Amino acid sequence: MSFDQIRKFLIEMQRDNLLKHEVLSSSTADDVALIALKLGYEFSGDELLRFSGKKVDKVTVRKNDVPGEYN
Repeated sequence: MSFDQIRKFLIEMQRDNLLKHEVLSSSTADDVALIALKLGYEFSGDELLRFSGKKVDKVTVRKNDVPGEYN
């Protein structure tokens, strides 16, 4: 599991406002994982979702529940 990679990515995201905006604008955990991959961090969207509820510094990972057909 790549929780260490997720933690490092979240720490970098806190320091970079442009990256933070890009992550917050993402639709899915897979989109966030692709952004992270471009920066050299390796984790999947599923791993990010399993990280939900955990906090790294000022960032808490939360899974958005989407109603209806998007679940």
